[in-house]
Amino acid sequence: MKMEMEQEIANESVRERYELALERIAQIPGENLTGEPYREYFRKVADFVLLMDREYVFVESGELKRASLDVLKKHNRALYEDILEEAYEKSYANPAYAVKELGTEVGRLFSFLYAELRCMIPYVYEQRLFELTIRMEVFLEVYAAFVCACAESREAPKTEEIKQILYWFVNDYSESESFVRRAEQLDPGQDFARRIVMESDLSDVRYLYYYGEYVTENEILTAGHLAALPEEKIAKMADTYTEGYCKGFEVTGKDLSKKQVVDVRFCLGFERMIRRAVENFAGKGLQSTMYRAVSTIFHKRGVAKIGYFGACPNKQYEYDHKEDEALFLDRMLVNRRLEVLKEAFEAHKELALVHGGPAVLEVFGETPFAPVNKKEACALNESQQKLAVEYASQAGQLTNRYIKGEERSFTIIAFPTPEIGAQYEEIFDEVIRINTLDYALYQKIQQTIIDVLDQGEYAVIKGMNGNRTDLQVAFYELEDAAKQTVFENCVADVNIPVGEVFTSPKLKGTNGILHVGRVFLNELEYRNLEITFRDGMTAEYTCTNFETEEENRKYIRDNVLYHHESLPLGEFAIGTNTTAYVAAEKYQMAEKLPILIAEKMGPHFAVGDTCYSHEEDNHQYNPDGKEIVAKENSVSALRRTDPAKAYFNCHTDITIPYDELGELSVVTKDGRQIRIIEKGRFVLPGCEELNKPFENV
Repeated sequence: MKMEMEQEIANESVRERYELALERIAQIPGENLTGEPYREYFRKVADFVLLMDREYVFVESGELKRASLDVLKKHNRALYEDILEEAYEKSYANPAYAVKELGTEVGRLFSFLYAELRCMIPYVYEQRLFELTIRMEVFLEVYAAFVCACAESREAPKTEEIKQILYWFVNDYSESESFVRRAEQLDPGQDFARRIVMESDLSDVRYLYYYGEYVTENEILTAGHLAALPEEKIAKMADTYTEGYCKGFEVTGKDLSKKQVVDVRFCLGFERMIRRAVENFAGKGLQSTMYRAVSTIFHKRGVAKIGYFGACPNKQYEYDHKEDEALFLDRMLVNRRLEVLKEAFEAHKELALVHGGPAVLEVFGETPFAPVNKKEACALNESQQKLAVEYASQAGQLTNRYIKGEERSFTIIAFPTPEIGAQYEEIFDEVIRINTLDYALYQKIQQTIIDVLDQGEYAVIKGMNGNRTDLQVAFYELEDAAKQTVFENCVADVNIPVGEVFTSPKLKGTNGILHVGRVFLNELEYRNLEITFRDGMTAEYTCTNFETEEENRKYIRDNVLYHHESLPLGEFAIGTNTTAYVAAEKYQMAEKLPILIAEKMGPHFAVGDTCYSHEEDNHQYNPDGKEIVAKENSVSALRRTDPAKAYFNCHTDITIPYDELGELSVVTKDGRQIRIIEKGRFVLPGCEELNKPFENV
């Protein structure tokens, strides 16, 4: 009873703070208490906050659930219209416009502040007054500083004063934001999204607007398509997804019975499949958590989504703000974030212990995104990049300590959305077929490939048709070939669909150039991506996205190397899913496929951690009974002596498509060269079945 009373008092206090802040913000549009050019900014942002309050009442009153589809569409567009492409050029959310209107330093700070206030939208729909209030209060604190400056006949307060206000906002609320995020991730009692999935009438697309995410015709058509599918097809999709998750535990020798929670991630429109999946997981003793892919300064920003999400109003907006933390990042803030992350995990350690890992549904089909690098956008300097790397490393270690890497697993599956084109329904059915290809057939063929690879000392990979790849990848040396294997026989468990064989390469002796003419990594386009490896580490890199070599290198360092000086080649794999490749050619959709499918359509190479990150000491076996022993490299081996240097917390797959692959062969210790692929076709005896789909090209 005492705790309930304390919570009620706390809620009343937040409500009072909210109403006081709202009352003051409501006065701003009619005031002339700041000088130009800042007055227009404060009016615009105040209007947005007042819109948030009106939307809060709309949700709180229950009108959200009673409104017509047309009304919901109007409300949804009003929330996001300021950052849609047609309005973004003159939005303060655009750092280029903010800098142009307000000057470089203030413009960046104000653009960040507005972007952070835009994060209020989901909190409005979740009715989270505290998160709304703290953002309203920091806006008022900045406004008050400008009012005081104007009253003192100064044009504006010192930039450092504004930066300090925003810095302490980020510092002070890191604790509450971290605790809330860990609860969302780990606690099934945080059920905002799950209630929408499990309780809504999914034949009525109005439910899509209950999340507070941006909704377009794409999500509406997706929901409509799934609503029209027969139950057996929905079951097939959901069963493949949930069984893949469970197989992931089985094939890695992990005990699923220890786990009670699964982290379900999805895109709006797939609720009918997700509902069936939640029921499947419940039948296996697993409760589902669902948390939103947020873009606040307190969590990682960027184009990639982690959680559930709707449509992206503007990827350039997300890209422009991906390094806003450059305004504040320093040693004290890194230490503070690590401190509160540990405290948050400690508070939820029992739930963390029974957390099994993510089950991810990805989507594809949208127009590929090629970002514009804006000089006005925030960018981490060299010292901040090192701090960001340090934070990611230590945060990864903390996460692994509480959600034990050696005990958790995952699964990922992908489906197209209507954006993919007029043949959407046909492509959707084809993807279901690809996702459910014959497990046993691929397992047998891939074992044939592994038997040859296990004889090898290194692989030779060479490009053709303009691909300049010329790479030698060294292999782990087997001690007992009768009982051990270098490559994993990967079919359809954690990575759906089938199939690939992969290993953690030996770094010493891995040398040469990896080149791909055009590739999409984490939703970003790279043209003529070229990486040079020396003893397994990235030594040089470039692309042709931008006019200057400096911009191209920075683009790769920021988004592939994640600010690291160098990364190891963490994975070498041979994709065997020629069916997916032929489908991509048939429907001209290769550039739209997610890496999950694309990596199965040729050899691929991952820079960063190995596939066995934090699980190197687990015993894992292929279906033939041989133990997979190539699970670490000379970098990840440092986990025993210097864990901070062992992991990079990134893993980016880069695939050479079959039509750019001239040769993939293995060289044995006695100097024999055995060809596996030649001119884009499998030539190893026993792999003939993999060439059959090419007959339809």
